[in-house]
Amino acid sequence: MSQKVLLLSSCLVALSAVSQAGFAQVSDREREEFFESKIRPVLVAKCYECHSVSSKEPKGMLLLDTREGIRTGGESGHAVVPGDLGESLILSALKYESFEMPPDAQLPESVVADFEHWIEMGAYDPREGKSAPIRREIDFELARQFWSFQPIGNPSIPEVGNQDWPRSSIDRFVAATLESKGIVAVEDADGYTMVRRIYFDLVGMQPSPAEVTAFVENHATDPEAAIANKVDELLRSKHFGERWGRHWLDVVRYAESTGMERNGLYPHAWRYRDWVINSLNEDKPFDQFAMEQIAGDLMPYDDVDQRDRNMTATGMLAIGPKSLNEPSAEKFTMDVVDEQIDVVSRAFLGLTASCARCHDHKFDPIPQSEYYSLAGVFTSTETLYGTGKTNGNRRPGGLLAVDGEKVEKIATFGSADNDRLRKQYQTQLKNEQKKLANLEQQLESAQNSAKKALEKKIAQAKDEIRRKNTQIKQVSAPTEEVDPNARLIMAVLDAKQIEDTYLRIRGEPDEHGSRVPRGFLTIASCGETPSIPADCSGRLELAQWITSPSNPLTARVAVNRIWQHLFGRGLVTTVNNFGANGDRPTHPELLDHLASQLVTDDWSVKTLIRSIMLSRVYRLSSLDNAAALEVDPDNNLLWRMNQRRLEAEALRDAILVASGRIELQPPEGSIIARLGDGLVGRNIKPNQILADNPNRSVYLPIVRGVLPEILRIFDFPEPSIIGGMRDVTTVPTQALFMMNNDFVFGAADDLAKRLLSDTNQGVSQRVEQAYMLTLSRLPSTQEIDTAVTFIDEIQTMLQSQEKRGRQRTEQLAWASFCQSLFAASEFRYIN
Repeated sequence: MSQKVLLLSSCLVALSAVSQAGFAQVSDREREEFFESKIRPVLVAKCYECHSVSSKEPKGMLLLDTREGIRTGGESGHAVVPGDLGESLILSALKYESFEMPPDAQLPESVVADFEHWIEMGAYDPREGKSAPIRREIDFELARQFWSFQPIGNPSIPEVGNQDWPRSSIDRFVAATLESKGIVAVEDADGYTMVRRIYFDLVGMQPSPAEVTAFVENHATDPEAAIANKVDELLRSKHFGERWGRHWLDVVRYAESTGMERNGLYPHAWRYRDWVINSLNEDKPFDQFAMEQIAGDLMPYDDVDQRDRNMTATGMLAIGPKSLNEPSAEKFTMDVVDEQIDVVSRAFLGLTASCARCHDHKFDPIPQSEYYSLAGVFTSTETLYGTGKTNGNRRPGGLLAVDGEKVEKIATFGSADNDRLRKQYQTQLKNEQKKLANLEQQLESAQNSAKKALEKKIAQAKDEIRRKNTQIKQVSAPTEEVDPNARLIMAVLDAKQIEDTYLRIRGEPDEHGSRVPRGFLTIASCGETPSIPADCSGRLELAQWITSPSNPLTARVAVNRIWQHLFGRGLVTTVNNFGANGDRPTHPELLDHLASQLVTDDWSVKTLIRSIMLSRVYRLSSLDNAAALEVDPDNNLLWRMNQRRLEAEALRDAILVASGRIELQPPEGSIIARLGDGLVGRNIKPNQILADNPNRSVYLPIVRGVLPEILRIFDFPEPSIIGGMRDVTTVPTQALFMMNNDFVFGAADDLAKRLLSDTNQGVSQRVEQAYMLTLSRLPSTQEIDTAVTFIDEIQTMLQSQEKRGRQRTEQLAWASFCQSLFAASEFRYIN
């Protein structure tokens, strides 16, 4: 295909494709969370002893315990210059290039990378004045007056003046707020808008032209029935779980590798991904959904299939990032535990409990002692994440092998992977031996001036041969015999040694304080708290505590996530933070009403989604209203629907659907499963991971640090960090991708072939079909005329410039038009 032509056509729509150019912005709240979780703990643990107001004589006149101190610097200059890595002396000190900080041992590369990222983001630092003393006592009764720690109420449905507008209790809560501010909601969206909105919201793909036509006809006569029938139909679709499963995978930082310095693959992470998709398709009650992910291995089961599914669910606790190069076993364990506390507390409770690892939580009533009460639950848990012993992995992990009634823990992947590695190392050994023989032959006839260099190369070759022989010996050792038909699972189990853990002073793994009994967070305990048996980790009791109807957070957080995915933002915009540093709810009574209803409806996610989508407020158009805009410019009160950009996966899927290339049958396993164990960049090359395929985007490999280009460019969340609310940026690379990428070229060409394959259609009919396939609506007369003129001009230009047949130039012209539709902003947005 002529890329020149397609680039020209895309340039014609560039202004509509990009509303503004700029670089991706990170919110202050995200930067603060990064500082609190990644930077402050290191400063407290490694720097304050010598560089804080509490030290008698700060070394080098450098104070690192305040924003002013770290930016002013000491005798040698500025420790941190926001946005300037070269001028920030703290980086060269951490790298041992200038000074050596901390002096006792160099920090891991991952910590240095965190400081670099922090400085690049502007070195956000909320610390004012002197370092605040650690809080010793918390008044929990006073703290419970905060809105999110109060018991979930069931507020009465408000009366409204306009009785004709509401269609549900949801509408009455919204209408009451609008009326109190004198705001009138906009009109309902039309049928074309609604069908596209419903399809993308529920299954993440646009409807077919036939589905659009049928819905619009039904909507014209009975809007309520048309919407209800379509919502019910799509809630039953297998694609519902793929769409909503991806939402949850954001939250639990799903990925298929460890990330960090030695990025080891997780060949069996896909089983957890598929468990999430299947659970949502089954409408598994959310309380059970949560319990299985925390303690599925400890829950009762009816048969071995249910047992295996429950165990697979605990993969949530195993798929997090891990530093396989960490020399300290205790630090590795405590880092894994911290990451598990973080995902459980944020995903289900909306609390940043991991911020209490080094000291009492700065904002919320979570003492450091209660952090270690939770930590004891996870130090009494064994995490099986399945990275092999080879390739310099200091922290290999086991797996569960399940085969009928038999469940066993295995320490390696088994002989198949070792056979592959042994063959690989034997080939490398032969090459090194040939290299050595060649060097020794050269040495015999070499001049004296060249002998020294050759002798050095010979020594290096001999070292490499010894190393390869050692590696071959490692993978030739007997491995545990595992049935090749056994299912291998990333999971967790109760550890052999169950015990309370120590409070770590300043969060340092090897600086032990007193032992802390295993337990839960006082602030979120409104009812009876389960007691933890001495011989159990406490994960089952933790899961029961989290999913108790008396817990003030779990149902609210779950409801808010669902609302967010249907309206573009939650009733609480900080979806992962319901604490003091998060935003307050715009509609607190509505949030509690829905949370109460979720519990009453047996925690059914589909029932809640249906009730929201059948509300009047969900039907509103996204058009502006000048009077409402003046009172509520951010649409906090929901007087219209928020326009939303498609996520990267939905955008890619929409392109594949329109082109006819999409493969809707779920793949078996994952590309990563076929690659097996290995380290990215060493024995596993990025191009092996990034090979494109026609499957839905939820099935693309998600390897930390090696994301598919379209996901990376269109704001896919960093899979090492707990997600929730995705960034929405507008940057030049997005427009350039739609204009220049081979994936878009190929899809446009396929769509053109699809349009031209029906020889009974004229040009105008094909334009209409193209609009229906991409934008789910019919074009206006003016749009048809513009498109026809554009296609004719492109075809004429091609025929005059290049010697091609008429059929080929016609297809190229249509492909140019199709690409312009893909590049249009309307294609990327839901109205």
